[in-house]
Amino acid sequence: MKNAIITGTSRGIGFELAQLFAKNNFQVLALSRNTTSLGNLKLKNITTISVDLSAEKDLKKVTDFVSENWKQVDILINNAGKLINKPFENLTSADFLEVYKVNVFAVAELTLLLIPFLAKGSHVVNISSIGGIQGSMKFPGLAAYSSSKGALLTLTEVLAEEYKEQQISFNALALGAVQTEMLEEAFPGYKASVSAEEMADYIYNFALIGNKFYNGKILQVSSTTP
Repeated sequence: MKNAIITGTSRGIGFELAQLFAKNNFQVLALSRNTTSLGNLKLKNITTISVDLSAEKDLKKVTDFVSENWKQVDILINNAGKLINKPFENLTSADFLEVYKVNVFAVAELTLLLIPFLAKGSHVVNISSIGGIQGSMKFPGLAAYSSSKGALLTLTEVLAEEYKEQQISFNALALGAVQTEMLEEAFPGYKASVSAEEMADYIYNFALIGNKFYNGKILQVSSTTP
């Protein structure tokens, strides 16, 4: 069995992704602060660990588990995200830091810790946002979120170049509107045409085969605006 680590699995896309991988003969390490929703499913291939991704000391739980149980990781999906929706003049440095800690710094730190375990041919998929794409339509209130997702895209490109000799692939998916709790936080009342289950299915398949065709690429997965 291959091994997949997924962050942000308590709800939405991450919750659906963890189930997809587990039901398709992957061993899954599901990371989120709240592990109740996945734990209640009692799927045999899923291990849940309660992790605050913004706390570096918590990330050691992940490497401890991998070192003791798996030895290698085949797929890492950095799906967790933090969104603060405020007018720019109301945003504080603390708000920016809170968002960047999850959307950028935690991705970098977790990836760094897992590099020794990432197998040849492994695939790291970073879940970004269409709002982080230069030239895309931007929306008021999302200065911290959208700028952090832009930073994540650049980080993905750099890591792909840095680790291509080790044959570790890095790609980013810049998602458009998906019907999740986070969408409701960003655009209250907006109804997306894509469900969390549908997007999870897309990401699952991309994680399996996308690295055969792409490395260091940013794919825009958006049919609507927002």
